[in-house]
Amino acid sequence: MAALYNSSLFTLTFLLLIATAFAEIRSTQIRSDSRSTIPFDEFGYTHFGRLNLTVTDISFSNPKSGPGSQLGFFLVTREAWQHVLDQLQDSEIRCTLHSDLVKRVFVFDQLQPSDRRFTTSFSVSDANQFTLLFANCMPNLAVSMSVHSVMYNYNPKNGQFDFLSAGKTALPAIYFLFFVIYVLFGGLWVYALYRKRLSVYGIHFFMLAVVILKALNLLCEAEDKSYIKKTGTAHGWDVLFYIFSFLKGISLFTLIVLIGTGWSFLKPYLQDKEKKVLMIVIPLQVVANLAQVVIDETGPFGENSYTWKQVFLLVDIVCCCAVLFPIVWSIKNLREAAKTDGKAAVNLMKLTLFRQYYVVVICYIYFTRVVVYALETITSYRYQWTSVVAAEAATLAFYVFTGYNFRPKAHNPYFAIDDEEEEAASEALKLEDEFEL
Repeated sequence: MAALYNSSLFTLTFLLLIATAFAEIRSTQIRSDSRSTIPFDEFGYTHFGRLNLTVTDISFSNPKSGPGSQLGFFLVTREAWQHVLDQLQDSEIRCTLHSDLVKRVFVFDQLQPSDRRFTTSFSVSDANQFTLLFANCMPNLAVSMSVHSVMYNYNPKNGQFDFLSAGKTALPAIYFLFFVIYVLFGGLWVYALYRKRLSVYGIHFFMLAVVILKALNLLCEAEDKSYIKKTGTAHGWDVLFYIFSFLKGISLFTLIVLIGTGWSFLKPYLQDKEKKVLMIVIPLQVVANLAQVVIDETGPFGENSYTWKQVFLLVDIVCCCAVLFPIVWSIKNLREAAKTDGKAAVNLMKLTLFRQYYVVVICYIYFTRVVVYALETITSYRYQWTSVVAAEAATLAFYVFTGYNFRPKAHNPYFAIDDEEEEAASEALKLEDEFEL
């Protein structure tokens, strides 16, 4: 009983730590697994939900045990699961399948001793987020099987099936809307480059490439979720999504590093330490994208999914910290240059801009990594789309801020400065030592 409780507690921790994945048609292989509780997938149901479950190649480590009431599949909500754990701890029940708080999908006592497969369909009328689990309440019994699960909601208004979890069914439209916004943003950026073509640097074309990759990434994600919504599978759009997501991630972090160094618009080269930052960030982004692919494809409860998620979080944090160093170095270089080149007003404007950019990058990283994750955790399953909107809106705001403040500009205003402004800037720079990064 203690082993059963500990295993169940581990499963609950797993549920809380792993962010919900986009449910779809999923196949899972179980080989010689003796865990008392095996989680498979999570899905937000409406009042017209359904689960189709097909299990094949069933075998046991002890053939004499055979199927029985101690083995079976069930659905449970996160809230109910905590009470089931309490029932197990208080010895009110000996098996999770015996709790009246779970929805038993299929119990193995319905099988004949010679049966090695079954197919069942289960209707869900309670609107809530459920987790599909397998219970094995027989000590020292290992189970092997192939599990094919299909979770979806039925829309009685149009007679269609929706394979996206309730609360995420609006994601295709949301991603497509942001795609249109980035297309317009890209068009405005091209127009700005054309108008100020005499003041355009290489970094401005790189910024355009980042916007294009972001737009393509959103388009592929919109199509990916649209096909999953209609059919339960991505039909190849997930491959394109991963490709553009990989390119977008690397290009965005590279852009932040290049802007932080002042490449092309402040200096035409990168110092060795700045090149080393890029050599660290780019390979780490490769690892982060690989981890994200594994997490998405194996689902929230796939093999080693938790480990890969920890790898992703660690690598992402390291990348976010690494891109801040070039901005700090540029701020220090501008501060030192202001004391020697006699252009206090110009350097003060540049210094103020880099300080603002430093703060904005920190805010962007904090919001998209911490606030959005908290929003995913506390938000009801019906409103899971809000975390996506928040993340995409924050990213769009960051792109707009970066584009506006580092847009092509004529250099003349920097030099149209009288002696009084220069003197005032010199006094302001004397106070810069009070600014601590």
